Amino acid sequence: MTDGVSSGAVEEIERHIREVPDFPKPGISFKDITPLIEDGPAFHAAVDGMARATESIDYSRILSAEARGFVFGTALAYRAQKGLVLARRPDKLPRKTISASYELEYGQNSLEVHLDAIANGTRVLVVDDLLATGGTARAMCQLVENAGGIVAGVAFLIELRFLGGRELLNPYPVTSLIAYDD
Repeated sequence: MTDGVSSGAVEEIERHIREVPDFPKPGISFKDITPLIEDGPAFHAAVDGMARATESIDYSRILSAEARGFVFGTALAYRAQKGLVLARRPDKLPRKTISASYELEYGQNSLEVHLDAIANGTRVLVVDDLLATGGTARAMCQLVENAGGIVAGVAFLIELRFLGGRELLNPYPVTSLIAYDD
């Protein structure tokens, strides 16, 4: 349980996360958050829980990656009245960009942000739906730092502890609402 989030709220959120075995390939157990997002009270509990877990972090922008990260990043940015920076796949943003590549547990990809989206010294909270191997989040942290920003913290709805992604994110403070140990 994350600080400030009741065990009842966490149980409500967990009840709406569906496990899909062998997706997107054999051996991977996908944590499907669409039932959570589709249920108003459960989604509200998840966003409130993530907001409470990150309220002590000093930041002025949130950076989230498409697509599921946008869901939580947007909701948290709205709730905290902070700006939102969108990390997109290559060639999706119209202005000059910077990029970072990363390894997934089942492939490789890159993310880009607008070159002018994060001013020098801006404190940024990196938000995504899931921490697995840490590659995507590490790439987002690199984007923040390459733009001259400061990673204030990294927050997730779900953490798959057994994949060790948290270690890749040292020395950044990491928060997750729900953790799976296997």
